[in-house]
Amino acid sequence: MAKGKKAKARTKAKPKTKAKPKAKAAAKKVVKLKAKKPTAKKAVANGLPKPSSKPWGAAGKALDGVRILDFTHVQSGPTCTQLLAYMGADVIKVERPGIGDITRGQLRDVKGADSLYFTMLNGNKRSITIDSKHPKGKEILDRLIRHCDVLVENFAPGALDRMGLTWEHIHKTNPRMIVASVKGFGPGPYEDCKVYENVAQCAGGAASTTGFREGPPLVTGAQIGDSGTGLHLAFGIVSALYQRIRTGRGQRVLCAMQDGVLNLARVKLRDQQRLKAGPLTEYSQYGEGVPFGQAVPRAGNDSGGGQPGWILKCKGWETDPDAYIYFITQAPVWEAICDLIGKPEWKTDPDYAKPPARLPRLKHIFNTIEQWTMTKTKFEVMDICNAHDIPVGPILSMKEIAEEKSLRETGTVVEVDHPTRGKYLTVGNPVKMSDSITEVKRSPLLGEHTDEILAKELGYSATEIAEIKTSGAITAPEKGARAEAA
Repeated sequence: MAKGKKAKARTKAKPKTKAKPKAKAAAKKVVKLKAKKPTAKKAVANGLPKPSSKPWGAAGKALDGVRILDFTHVQSGPTCTQLLAYMGADVIKVERPGIGDITRGQLRDVKGADSLYFTMLNGNKRSITIDSKHPKGKEILDRLIRHCDVLVENFAPGALDRMGLTWEHIHKTNPRMIVASVKGFGPGPYEDCKVYENVAQCAGGAASTTGFREGPPLVTGAQIGDSGTGLHLAFGIVSALYQRIRTGRGQRVLCAMQDGVLNLARVKLRDQQRLKAGPLTEYSQYGEGVPFGQAVPRAGNDSGGGQPGWILKCKGWETDPDAYIYFITQAPVWEAICDLIGKPEWKTDPDYAKPPARLPRLKHIFNTIEQWTMTKTKFEVMDICNAHDIPVGPILSMKEIAEEKSLRETGTVVEVDHPTRGKYLTVGNPVKMSDSITEVKRSPLLGEHTDEILAKELGYSATEIAEIKTSGAITAPEKGARAEAA
């Protein structure tokens, strides 16, 4: 800008000459060249850096350089921040001195050691203890806010504000900070209610559509309310980080557990609308002549898609509660199914040959297939059916999953060594990337990295750290803290 003003001033001072048109033409030429440069660059690489020459997997992790201030506890929030840590983010878990995340002591199986509940949700993180009510503790938190890119919390509604960490305060302290929250419900009549896993499954529509028609609603063993919402929040955070590259500013990211469950149960909302056009023919109750009500019913083990499926007994089911397989009667392989189960006549029988004709007879069809599956183990059924492209899936117990060699080899199940509890299994990164290799590390001990974070990340001197320790800002309260936590 300064150069432009000087040039303008000199032009005014000089008398008019015949060379001026030539100068104008030159100036226009320069302008044109300048305009072309970013366009050409954008066309070549879309503004991205030159591709790395390092070997695949050796160019760092996807979220290297991203700092996460982790105010999460229990399951939904820790799921989110652990996924970000797996991707390379530096996750600094803030915990109460002497207490920490409440799950450190819940469902404890090894005396004096952090529970599996905690260790399996907090790997790859660092732990710092801070008393957020202490003046010095608040100063440390403000430094962390200035230092980090994302703050993640899953406190009860209003808890962060009561700590003095309002959106306005955080945004003023660090305009680039992204504040990500898990809440039970979004804005509305229930937004101030506390929500846990099974509450979310019920409020999100999953429970009403799970179970058998004759029985009560059921929640699923998959933690779709907690861990499912944590997954959604991680996606929101990465999206906000990407947008920040363009805008230079942070924003709030909210994931309500009710919303997350509904997103995972969206096919049932699809079916709710289809009910207006008539019965849901792929549901087994249609074939049994049971009328539909006004809402999507519980469908037992129906597949929920266009291809009918059911869970069938396999050899050994009398003593093994998991000797079952999920069997789908996919239309393109119907003839192969008929041959396998000893019913070749069904290939041409008008009552069985075409999918619409089979719908009223699904119960009989699956009972017949089950007579065949009961003569073989679930793994034998899988091997035989996969050779014919028949989609089936064995009901794998957690014991079988824990012992499955292939899951160890892919890093889906990982054995980790812990200093107080010894070796334990955890779930590795479910997302596999060719150029961002995940290294699964153990969970931190309570406050294990406090000194390290204060010194190396926040720049406190040894003298200042000693004063902070004396002040009580990072040490356990004298009395009553553990009783209050319980």
